[in-house]
Amino acid sequence: MADKIPTANDLARDPQRRIAATTAIGMNALKPIIHFQASMLRMWADSIEKFAGNYEKKLEETATTVEGTRQGTRRVDQLDW
Repeated sequence: MADKIPTANDLARDPQRRIAATTAIGMNALKPIIHFQASMLRMWADSIEKFAGNYEKKLEETATTVEGTRQGTRRVDQLDW
């Protein structure tokens, strides 16, 4: 059983294990960076959605105001001073 314990020499002799170990270390190092990027992307998407909602709301308010102004102008024209 004690013969099966991996040593540094065993890792040096088996390049496939070294590559797998290096890949695992690299992936563990990248995990927090990828999580951070995903959270930044979510924040960016939320900001765009809020901007689109505000834009649509203001557009509707402007259309309502313009429509009200048009109706008011028509009433004044109909009075025919």
